[in-house]
Amino acid sequence: MGVNKVFILGNLGANPEMRFTQGGQAVANLRVATTEQWTDRSGQKQESTEWHRVVVWGKQAEICGQYLTKGRQVFIEGSIRTRQWQDQQGQKRYTTEIVARNVQFVGGRGERGPEEQAQPVPADDYGADFGPGGGGPDDDIPF
Repeated sequence: MGVNKVFILGNLGANPEMRFTQGGQAVANLRVATTEQWTDRSGQKQESTEWHRVVVWGKQAEICGQYLTKGRQVFIEGSIRTRQWQDQQGQKRYTTEIVARNVQFVGGRGERGPEEQAQPVPADDYGADFGPGGGGPDDDIPF
């Protein structure tokens, strides 16, 4: 038994990339940057940014596509998944991404009032819990 749970708080590096599966389910791909800051031994401030691929499904994806824009801060709860496919040259390719279960819009860029900040996106349309090899949203992706 193990635990696969991820929480990230970061900023979108681009507007969400929206698509729909052949079955009509919405999928939003997000690129989220998280930045760590620290002071090194010499007293100099250092910074490191990590980029995360995040996949959002269903109604949450539609809401992300409608309201999120580049630069917006988001809080994401999900799990890490690695998937493989074959490219057009027949080579096996792998990607590791966060499959979001909950996306919250945080802060804003001065466009929204405080009553609209940190609002959770409903997760009720996300779907079932997909275990290892247990089908799920990836079964409908054509790659």
